[in-house]
Amino acid sequence: MKVTLSVIKADIGSLAGHIRPSRALMEAVQEHIDGEKGKLILDYYISSTGDDVAILLTHQAGTGNPAVHKLAWDAFLSGTKTAKAQGLYGAGQDLLSDAFSGNVKGMGPAVAEMEFEEREAEPFVLFAADKTDPGAYNLPLYLSFADPMHCSGLILSPKMSKGFKFVIMDVEYTEADRVIELNSPEELYDIAALLRDNERFVVAGIYSRETGEQAVAASTTRLHNIAGKYTGKDDPIMLVRVQGVFPATGEILSPYSIGHYVAGFMRGSHTGPLMPVKIGCGTSFFDGPPIVTATGFCVRGGKLTEPVDCFDHPYWDYIREKVARKSTEIREQGFSGAAMLPYSELEYGGIVEKMKYLDRKFSC
Repeated sequence: MKVTLSVIKADIGSLAGHIRPSRALMEAVQEHIDGEKGKLILDYYISSTGDDVAILLTHQAGTGNPAVHKLAWDAFLSGTKTAKAQGLYGAGQDLLSDAFSGNVKGMGPAVAEMEFEEREAEPFVLFAADKTDPGAYNLPLYLSFADPMHCSGLILSPKMSKGFKFVIMDVEYTEADRVIELNSPEELYDIAALLRDNERFVVAGIYSRETGEQAVAASTTRLHNIAGKYTGKDDPIMLVRVQGVFPATGEILSPYSIGHYVAGFMRGSHTGPLMPVKIGCGTSFFDGPPIVTATGFCVRGGKLTEPVDCFDHPYWDYIREKVARKSTEIREQGFSGAAMLPYSELEYGGIVEKMKYLDRKFSC
């Protein structure tokens, strides 16, 4: 059976600042989606990561379907109404348009979708991140799909010996989706050269070279490129199919043990390590640290199994301790140097006006 997975994610209001959505907000979103189960959609799952709400939908309408996207958009509007009634902070902040225009891509919410023929067993993982941007997935995806130090299947499994095709997007190019396709292992160094620049080049998709099947679909939205001003970090989502011709679930999760440094944190303007957290975890320290959840499923006939929290294990408690130390250490540096993002990433914030004012006061 051919099935489509669509996950759409947005910040539409939060308790006590940028902490987490309220229970009433989550219920409003769920009530709106639930009415379409068995009609437009086959199944759904709703979760939160930090202050963002993610709606995972299964259906047979293909990617980019206007009716599916409008369902999610209207669910976010319903949640926004509740957020405003409760006086939540940032109500509807990721909904950058007053009217739906056929597809939520480019309207604020993050979107990741893929359509495929179901395998006999079809496991996948939904990743959702908060207080960071799409480049946060670059290093984990490179290590999971191109580096045998984390993906032993590249050595041990004949099904993966041909490697993978990376589709990489230039997110600074705003006129269209400007992408390049590169194959590992032959073009490994070219892939690395692009993915080192997390703020410009991001992975949009990955495909098996053995079968041509899609393994990864990731959101690539940069909100300031849409709004023309700072509106918060982009809080990316990602779908990753696992096992068989793809890396095993453990090989996909392995790189998150690094707690690698990403853009985000407070006001989306700092550098901090990415912390793997449990589903529903909010943010705290300095509006962070940047966090990521991983929710595993199997799907058959478009019906989802119950979710499994991939980061709910004693091992990840140890990693969280390590990331907490890294967070504290870089925050001790405050605004100085690498602790804060470069000016090019702050150019949509209030510091622009401050720099204009200071520039007029310089003299030669």
